[in-house]
Amino acid sequence: MASDAARLEQIRSTIADREIEFIFAQFVDMYGRPSAKLVPAAQLDSLVEDGAGFAGFAAGEIGQLPSDPDIAAIPDLDSFTPVPWQPNLARFACDVTVEGEAWPYCPRTVLRNVLAQAAEQGYEFKIGIELEYFLVQLNADGTIEIADKRDTLEKPCYDMAGLTRQYEFLTRVSRYCNELGWGNYANDHEDANGQFEQNFEYADALVTCDRAIFFRYMVHTLAEQHGVVATFMPKPFTTLTGNGAHFHMSLWKDGVNVFLDEGDSRGLGLSECAYNFIGGLKAHARAYSALTAPTVNSYKRLKLGSTASGATWSPVWISYGYNNRTQMLRIPAPGRIEDRTVDGSCNPYLAAAAVLASGLDGIANKLDAGEPNAENLYSFPYEELVGRGLRSLPATLHEAVEELERDDVLRAALGRTRENEEYVDYYLRVKRDEWFRYHEQVTPWEIREYLTRF
Repeated sequence: MASDAARLEQIRSTIADREIEFIFAQFVDMYGRPSAKLVPAAQLDSLVEDGAGFAGFAAGEIGQLPSDPDIAAIPDLDSFTPVPWQPNLARFACDVTVEGEAWPYCPRTVLRNVLAQAAEQGYEFKIGIELEYFLVQLNADGTIEIADKRDTLEKPCYDMAGLTRQYEFLTRVSRYCNELGWGNYANDHEDANGQFEQNFEYADALVTCDRAIFFRYMVHTLAEQHGVVATFMPKPFTTLTGNGAHFHMSLWKDGVNVFLDEGDSRGLGLSECAYNFIGGLKAHARAYSALTAPTVNSYKRLKLGSTASGATWSPVWISYGYNNRTQMLRIPAPGRIEDRTVDGSCNPYLAAAAVLASGLDGIANKLDAGEPNAENLYSFPYEELVGRGLRSLPATLHEAVEELERDDVLRAALGRTRENEEYVDYYLRVKRDEWFRYHEQVTPWEIREYLTRF
């Protein structure tokens, strides 16, 4: 990796060559929502040295009180990203600091800290993220509908006509991903009407999470320019498949994928290290789902039952198996693990920190993954699988945060914040408030179900 001085010189050269006039200094809050200041490119040196200042309490859930000193968003030089559709604009992903010190409520810093713990053991964590989204139209009454009125097939997955009608939008996104060097390798119509997925190559976890934040921003922006709304919401339609953001994960040491073992006696191409990592994921899944599936709406995706297409394509049971999409953990190819709990509402930094910490605990304590499951778990009654000893994922956000509260491994990994507080406790406080605000709402379903029943 280039030194900071050499990298800064490269950035100056790019700014001059592309005639970039402005730079977004961008960071995210707990929800993964990007905030930014627009800084003239002429102020690059000052931005890099001092960061961009913000009143943190005004910028969302970043752990600030109104009485706290300003936060400073310090650019990560390796995250410099020209904005393809706005040639005179670029973006830095930033780490949040306060008075010169790393701010422990910054999600990017949380991930950095867990990556550092892995690095102490010689590991590098790499992930790819499959980000699914819908293109919808927002109606005057607040309801939504699929933007493409002709996208009505009962099984629209991979529909060529649906891809063709969105050709201009999808190829524009693909082209920009490739201009940025991300390696877009596939674009498809997903299982639900109006749903799409555009894949780019895996990378170091921090790089991939930075790209995921920018990808969501890019898709939202370009959709707006096309007169529609993009949503990564986990379950925007009751009867349709939800939006996942599945993590494909591997650990590397000295340039070698330590999850890979072509001689695996179980036939999955995984090493004992990988099986221990799976053991950690299974042990902590009920707790870390509060971070990989972090909203009230998430648990309407992680559900039993079916959708209009015939399957939810989301997990319910804590299990793993070879290339089996009914499992929580799928092994799509030798040497990597796919976690299907992760959805489109996740903060990728926090989700990655949680799954990595869980997997590392599995390695440290040689946790047993158990035997892989080859069955279609959608085909068995709930009671039968419980009777066989399978554990289910939480059914609600409230249940998930209760599990997270009791998980000492994730508490330690996500770190301390203010004196006498851990990040987990701050996270729980915010998420419980989110749950209670939802829970006290009277919904149209309740009116239909109960209005004249009694």
